[in-house]
Amino acid sequence: MQIDVISDTVCPWCFIGKRRLDAAVAQRPDLGIQVNWRPYQLDPNVPREGVERRAYFRAKFGDGERVKGMSETLVTYGAELGIAFAFDKAEKRPNTIDSHRLIRWASSVGVQDAVVEALFKAYFEQGRDIGDAAVLTSVAADCGMDAELVEELLASEADRELVLREAGLAGQMGVQGVPAFVLEGKYVLVGAQDTDVLLRVFDKVREKQAAAG
Repeated sequence: MQIDVISDTVCPWCFIGKRRLDAAVAQRPDLGIQVNWRPYQLDPNVPREGVERRAYFRAKFGDGERVKGMSETLVTYGAELGIAFAFDKAEKRPNTIDSHRLIRWASSVGVQDAVVEALFKAYFEQGRDIGDAAVLTSVAADCGMDAELVEELLASEADRELVLREAGLAGQMGVQGVPAFVLEGKYVLVGAQDTDVLLRVFDKVREKQAAAG
């Protein structure tokens, strides 16, 4: 079974969705699930060098209880999944295109899932700037990629337009929130669904496939 996950690397719900998906996949080893990560940009207007995080979120959400409540909810859900959200550690809200380029390249050497996990941890737990080429190269190296090659690719425009087009295509397909899970290219599930929900959907898709022969 193929699952395409449309997500952004600065989306905390996408990190939660990944951990829940990981748990569901582990419980259905017989399905031979293959997960592919697809790009999305929550805010394509963030400049390539990124912006100051606190000012960005102040402008977007204000200073009130709403932001505090959102953070507390995420911290609670994250803790249940072994995620130690540390939102105050990040100084920048990065542009995510280069991180999506790295995820694309990671697929070709079989470490895409590891890179996605490492990027989420770098940004949300360690506060690292995942829009910075040095940070991305470090993540790549830690996941077994060729650091020198990744450094060269990031310094170029390799696959940038392709990733931008793919990220835009998700919106054209009607995807307005992430994470979004596309199963077998036709069944779409939106949001960081509980593991039990994912398991029920997996089983229903399997039943449909069996009925279709």
